[in-house]
Amino acid sequence: MLQSALDLFIRKGYGETKVADIAKAADMSMGLLFHYFDSKEKLYEELIRIGCERLKMDFNFMNESPLAIFTAAAADLFNMISTNPSAAKMFVLMENAQHLDSLSEDLKEMLMEADKLIKKSTPLIKKGQLLGEIKQGNAEALAVAFWCSIQGIAQYIALHPETPCPNTMWVISILENREAD
Repeated sequence: MLQSALDLFIRKGYGETKVADIAKAADMSMGLLFHYFDSKEKLYEELIRIGCERLKMDFNFMNESPLAIFTAAAADLFNMISTNPSAAKMFVLMENAQHLDSLSEDLKEMLMEADKLIKKSTPLIKKGQLLGEIKQGNAEALAVAFWCSIQGIAQYIALHPETPCPNTMWVISILENREAD
């Protein structure tokens, strides 16, 4: 049911997806669907919740190499995207959800928390710059380049599932200080 809803939400959008469409795609009655979720909004909320949980990252690694942390994060995300087709679709759902005015305040708050990934990773980039691992430049702009490239890759793969996932190091090269070698 969640997979069917996710597919419909990213193909048709939240507003154009009807509960009847979800029930039909999930091969279940609308009554059974309503047994699990009170409304389309509650189902959508659950998908957003799942997406936000998957994107929670802890950047409080005191003794870890900042570049190693970004490498591990990118590798984990690319692994998730390449082994689970719904993971890439979650990126599309989360991005689209940020543009909906009709979302509940709870959902808006959850999405704002997920959107703070760039702000949370900026100090880690600054630390990597001080250590010489990460190239010099505006740390926030580097975070934007890194995370938005992952977002774009996930969105492309969601819409074109036959596409191979890029090598993690290609994305890491956005951050990596090649002059340190």
